[in-house]
Formats: sequence, C-alpha cells, structure tokens
Amino acid sequence: MGEIVRLQKYIAMSGTASRRAAEQLIDEGRVAVNGKKVTEQGVKVEIGCDTVEVDGILLKVNDKKIYIALNKPTGYVTTVKDQFDRPTVIDLVEKEIHTRVFPVGRLDYETEGLLLMTNDGDWANKVTHPKFESKKKYYAVLKGVLTIPELNKIRRGVVIDGKKTRPAECEIMEIDMGMTLVEITIHEGRNRQVRKMFEAVGHTVKALKRESIGIVELGNLPEGRWRYLTSSEIEYFRRK
Repeated sequence: MGEIVRLQKYIAMSGTASRRAAEQLIDEGRVAVNGKKVTEQGVKVEIGCDTVEVDGILLKVNDKKIYIALNKPTGYVTTVKDQFDRPTVIDLVEKEIHTRVFPVGRLDYETEGLLLMTNDGDWANKVTHPKFESKKKYYAVLKGVLTIPELNKIRRGVVIDGKKTRPAECEIMEIDMGMTLVEITIHEGRNRQVRKMFEAVGHTVKALKRESIGIVELGNLPEGRWRYLTSSEIEYFRRK
C-alpha cells in the first residue's frame, strides 16, 4: 500500500502548485481523481494507486526537489501559463530545468527582481504563508519627492484595500530630478502591496525591484538568469 495523502498535498508533491493554489484548482473543478472530477476539499488519495489529473494532464509525484532563485525581468508574468500568451517565468528556466517547477508567490508583470521557484509545495507554503513573516526588501523609484511625514506614515503602516499594513522599514536613498529612490522592507505579501502603500501617501511607483526574501539575496545574479538555492537558504524557510 502506498502513502495516503490529502489531494492538495499530492498536487503540491507533483510540483504543479503550492497547497493553497492546489485547493483553488480543486474549487475550480480542474482536478480529477481516477477520472472523476473532484470539487470538495479533504479528499485523500493513495500514492502509486490513484491517478490525479489537473486540466486533463496526469500528475506524477516527483521525489527530487528543486529550489531556485530567479532574477525576473519586467515583462514576464509570474504564472505557469498565461491566458493571454504573455511570456511567463517558466520560459526563463524550462530549457535548463527539466523538472516542473512553479513560482513561489508573485511579482507583478512590471516588477523585476528576486523570485523563488520550486516543486516542493510544503516548502513554498512556508515561504508565502502570512504567519511565517518572510521579510522582503525592495528598491522603489517614486514619482515626486517623498517627504519625511510621508516616510513616517509608510513606516507606521498605511491603509490599503481597507486594512492597515504592518510597520515597514523604509529609507530614502536618493532624490534626483523629481524622483525618489527608496529602500523598503515589508513583512507581508499582499497584492501589489508596495505600490499601493506609496500610492496611499500620494506617490506612483515608476520602477520596483525585489532584492531579497528572508536570507536569500539577489546579489549579482544577471537579469533573466537563475541559480540553485544553497542548503542553508533552503533550511532557513523549512525551519520557520
């Protein structure tokens, strides 16, 4: 008898999506077990016995785990497949990595910088889950001059989408030609959070780059290239 696991864990083990994303796939009716569509959470499957399909594609559990850091350029979407046929981050790695991986979290189409990718759904959940508080550092170029009162509002937290953000670390790096370069570190991962935070104090973000997540830093990784994470970087998130 093979190991019996929840359906969303099986999907995560296959490298198709994180557990939370797998739950959404189930809710959307895109998952079938032994040829029968499943739309309820909590279904269990036996590895090596039951068959699982997503969008008609048979999944296989992959024992080899992959963990990489990618320097995402602007103009790429952070999904496995895009409905509008725009370039995806998968296009940047698939020729060299022959195991299915998926993005850990999101970066906007127009945002560049550090993006983690893996086929380990449990690990991805540790990185992205709010309770684990993975800090993320960004450099942002703002339209206009950010004032000290506005800077202090960002540090204390501002209301976006009806909810106040947690306190952030923020420093003005340079002011030039009516633009402000800032370094900001947040401890959340809400949708377009950095952009919305500065919009809340009256500034449009003209350029945004993520420099680090936890102890993983972008460093001198060239744009559009990737590297494997070190064992200490992998374990940093696993211990959370």
